Amino acid sequence: MDYKKLVKSLTPPENCIKNTLVAFLSGGVIGAISEILVSTFNVDTMLIIWIFIASLLTGLSIFDNLADVFKMGVIIPITGFSHSVTSSTIEYKKDGLITGIGSNYFKLAGSVILYGILSAALLAFIRGILCIL
Repeated sequence: MDYKKLVKSLTPPENCIKNTLVAFLSGGVIGAISEILVSTFNVDTMLIIWIFIASLLTGLSIFDNLADVFKMGVIIPITGFSHSVTSSTIEYKKDGLITGIGSNYFKLAGSVILYGILSAALLAFIRGILCIL
């Protein structure tokens, strides 16, 4: 039997409309809470709070369950970035500070940082060219 056919037969179907709605609503709730935190404190404090919460929930093995329920609504904001860094740290702590944690700290988040910086530089360059014209 062809591998792709086997995988397709064993993979449960996803309800894309439901998943999109759940992600939209959960991301919206995070956004609304973020707005309240920004108006109460400031942007930096709001980011620190979300990073702390996501790291804590990852350490307690709760974040993955939340991601299963709320889909990309909890992965796309800074909580997903925090989760990826914390997951790498937890996974490689047994290998030591240098070869474990130090070497793998940004293993999952590194591509996000790299392409975020590159796309920001490209867009800044395009904006600069447009301003000259």
